[in-house]
Amino acid sequence: MKFARKTGTLSLAVLAAIASPFAVADDAGWYGGANVGQSRAKIDDPRIAAQLLGAGLTTTSIVDSNRDTGYKLFGGYRVNKNFALEGGYFNLGQFGYTTTTSPLGRLNGNIKLQGVNLDAVGMLPLSEKFSAFGRVGLNYAQARDSFTSSGFVTVPNPNPSKSQLNYKFGAGVQYDFTQALGMRLEAERYRINDAVGNMGDIDLVSLGLVYRFGMEKPAPAPRVAEPAPVVAAPVPVVAAPPPPVHRKVVFAADSSADSLFDFGKADIKPSGKQALDKFSTDLAGADFAVITVTGHTDRIGTHDYNMKLSQRRAEAVKAYLVESAGIPADKIEATGVDGADPVTKPGECKSRKSAKASRALIACLAPDRRVEVEVNATRTAK
Repeated sequence: MKFARKTGTLSLAVLAAIASPFAVADDAGWYGGANVGQSRAKIDDPRIAAQLLGAGLTTTSIVDSNRDTGYKLFGGYRVNKNFALEGGYFNLGQFGYTTTTSPLGRLNGNIKLQGVNLDAVGMLPLSEKFSAFGRVGLNYAQARDSFTSSGFVTVPNPNPSKSQLNYKFGAGVQYDFTQALGMRLEAERYRINDAVGNMGDIDLVSLGLVYRFGMEKPAPAPRVAEPAPVVAAPVPVVAAPPPPVHRKVVFAADSSADSLFDFGKADIKPSGKQALDKFSTDLAGADFAVITVTGHTDRIGTHDYNMKLSQRRAEAVKAYLVESAGIPADKIEATGVDGADPVTKPGECKSRKSAKASRALIACLAPDRRVEVEVNATRTAK
């Protein structure tokens, strides 16, 4: 029995490393899901008839069973918004045929197919909820055949089986109901060895669900109201030392064009370096007790990712002050605080809840992507 290649091919879009305006601050993470659909094979009836004719039998009829229900279970790791690695288990179902011959005889053939696969998946966001994807990879499939015969038809080996590594590829679309839950429609082609010396293709068109782990962002911690200041009667102080000088500078911007950092990045932009250089010049000659650098992100993305990104931004400013201004590293503390303390007003930057962020939202939240530098010193330079 041979499962021959069907005419036509499934296109595989080259999707990796394509820029998209629907980027999010964090797309990496684990996911899993399941698909179910229809599998289909093309049974090579002329070859079956030729093999029977070689045994002195004329085929009078062939009835094919070339469709069945197939399914797959999968899991993967999304490296970024354009690329993922995915593996899993698949079961393509059962296919077969029944022939009658002259002189009188009958031959029944069936094949069951299942295995595991590992794919590279490229993804292209099309909107806030829709995306297209393509895949190419390897499948290790087990083919188990069973043949029964009667009359003048004889079968030397009624139960051959074969396991072999071959290629597979496919394409599809995905719709995201939420940041965590989405639905996939896809078509795939599996290259298979049918255990009797023939190679062929099995197609699977399926629909399924995919779930991304860790996408539920925890609620921000409640803020504690500051106590009202207590006014005390002045106490005369004789020859008291001057109080320490406290100075706070916020490096922020009204738009993405002149912000200290690009969206989702921790590299200081040239315009940001100029602002830090001026700040360093103003502090030249001061006696520092400590300089505190606090990095902030906007509210787009998961809590874990933004905590790491805000910390990297604070560390980048600390490293620049140490290198350009010669401030001792042990005098600077760098801390990241997520996007929990925005400077934009509530409701000022509106967007539907989604795993994607529009350009307008990214630009509107530029003031939140900032670094605050607080200086505690015994004196500052004039």
